Amino acid sequence: MTQHLPYGRQSIDDDDIAAVMKVLKSQTLTCGPAIPEFEASLALAVNARDAIACANGTAALHLAMLALGVGEGDWVIVPSITFLATANAVRLAGGEVLFCDVDPSTGTMTPEALESVLATYPNRRIKGVVPVHMGGHSADMRLISGIARRHGLFVLEDACHALGGYQEAEPAEYAPVGSNVYADATVFSFHPVKSITTGEGGAVTTNSPALAERLRRLRSHGMERTAGDPQPWRYRMAEMGLNYRLTDIQAALGISQLKKLEGFVKARTYLAERYNQLMAPLAPTIRPCGLPTNAPGAWHLYRILIDFPALGYSRAAVMRRLAEQGIGSQVHYIPVSSQPYYENRYGETHLPGAEGYYSRVLSLPLYPGMAENDISRVAAALTFAARGAEVA
Repeated sequence: MTQHLPYGRQSIDDDDIAAVMKVLKSQTLTCGPAIPEFEASLALAVNARDAIACANGTAALHLAMLALGVGEGDWVIVPSITFLATANAVRLAGGEVLFCDVDPSTGTMTPEALESVLATYPNRRIKGVVPVHMGGHSADMRLISGIARRHGLFVLEDACHALGGYQEAEPAEYAPVGSNVYADATVFSFHPVKSITTGEGGAVTTNSPALAERLRRLRSHGMERTAGDPQPWRYRMAEMGLNYRLTDIQAALGISQLKKLEGFVKARTYLAERYNQLMAPLAPTIRPCGLPTNAPGAWHLYRILIDFPALGYSRAAVMRRLAEQGIGSQVHYIPVSSQPYYENRYGETHLPGAEGYYSRVLSLPLYPGMAENDISRVAAALTFAARGAEVA
């Protein structure tokens, strides 16, 4: 029977299972010692001062928006090509979204697109910008951050795809994504298809002690306790918070997975390079997505761009033919600005880069458990699908 290849999948081994079982057999399943251990391991892995773990990547984005002070009347710039959560977190915090265009070959916010938004809306109370590291490859943070700082904006990196990746930095050649060389904070996701998994889970990294303290407070109902209080049961709530905590069960899995992060990224990179070789004969009709910088990426996704009119077949037909061969594919992403909720709120937004990217993009299977012959199988099936699909 032919093995099904999804577009993404977790990689779990006996060490991960043992780590989770150890917590399950312990006395503490949540609010225990695995949480600070996981946070310390993550902060060390990305060279950040603090990491604040939470329930999922959406929760991390929401917490970051709240901690950075987004509220009613504030606007935050978000690229249209991203998952819904990036924009939704702004709205959940009470702010409004300004959608930014992207490079049609990378799906990533560019410095030029950011400048264009700022020039177009000089009278808006714009508070921050959220570059998204699409597919695991960092946006040009040096230039984007420079523009944002000149306008007095906070910078929050949505790195939910990019744990284990790097970005161009000075004076060093590269800095880990999450080190916040150019940002106030960075958000990660640990969904099963990401670089590592905690089942569900997320985190915010920051180098600001004050921001870290507020993130931890907001993560747990806004509660805080005073060390050494003679009334040890007492707590106070200075502001509204949420229950966005991670469990020790999830943290234990995360600790184990982090030990494998470098190997996971190496495997993804090798497989992506093999894809690049096998895609070359299909150019220019089918080609890999471009990369926004030369910094090593985490390769969360392997995305291709297909000129469907030139091919003569629709994307849906190609995806169906791949599925018939046991190969999953996905589209990352539909422009968020085109979603009914946002069109009803802001009207139609025409972003030619985002529209051009969306019209051509397709994600192919990529995860550490794949073998090289799996890549060959996908490439062969894609070639067959491109030649044999019917328009639909």
